[in-house]
Amino acid sequence: MELLQLLFGGIANGCIYGLVALGFVLIYKASEGVNFAQGDMMMLGAFIALGFGNADQMGWAFFLAVPAAMACMFGVGWGIERVFVRRIFGQPQFALVILTIALGFVLRFVAGSIWGYTPLVLETPFSGVNFYFGSVVLGAADLVTILVTAILTLLLWAFFAYTRIGLAAQAASQNQMAAYIVGVPVMRLNGFIWGLSGVVATVAGVLYATKGAIDPNIGLLGIKAFAAAVIGGMGSLPGALLGGLLIGIVEPLAGRYAPGEFAQMSPYIIMLVVLVTRPGGLFSQIQMKKV
Repeated sequence: MELLQLLFGGIANGCIYGLVALGFVLIYKASEGVNFAQGDMMMLGAFIALGFGNADQMGWAFFLAVPAAMACMFGVGWGIERVFVRRIFGQPQFALVILTIALGFVLRFVAGSIWGYTPLVLETPFSGVNFYFGSVVLGAADLVTILVTAILTLLLWAFFAYTRIGLAAQAASQNQMAAYIVGVPVMRLNGFIWGLSGVVATVAGVLYATKGAIDPNIGLLGIKAFAAAVIGGMGSLPGALLGGLLIGIVEPLAGRYAPGEFAQMSPYIIMLVVLVTRPGGLFSQIQMKKV
């Protein structure tokens, strides 16, 4: 029963890691770049939802506050691409890495300036609701997290596999100049994908906030999510979810049964093992680039 309890909790946490990892994969699939501010976008999305929904803030209904936060974060993601990322178009990918790391610090400062650094709790309709299966307790927040993650991953996979925008985004990631020449609106497409990554980050942030208090430093969760994206394969949406689930399950098991601080190191140990044995990730998508 203890093992089952750890597994259920680990799966729910892994879904959150996987959702943040999906944001990394979205940006990578569109531009082959890495957004190291993805965790901080998750944090900001959670705070915006809290600002809209909590009774001591704007007091909106939860199911209105979350879509409003998603819309705001779409604008933030689009704005980041339009104002900052587009300025370094054509530069080495290392420039994007430095830029997004700096943006992460800025987002943390903005959130801290508005909401402070004291942990706050997002008010949700399923807070404290539990389901009992023998001696195993399943929180409603955990079940919602698992369900929403599965649905969102499926929708994003279908988006890239079957829609014109998704296919155009993949074409642009293979060769932006060639895609531009044949008529793909690469700039507008990148802005849309960055906005979409902001929406996904908001969903992850809200789900994280349903399980506990939030503060500006929760954006550092993005480091584990990046490890999940690398483990699954940077170009694979199901791989990102699998990597998040793997980390989410190993962490509590290592914390319970392994010695010392192995639980904190386990995500990065797994990442190193995967990089050595399968550099492209568990679901590597090695494709011939069309030029």
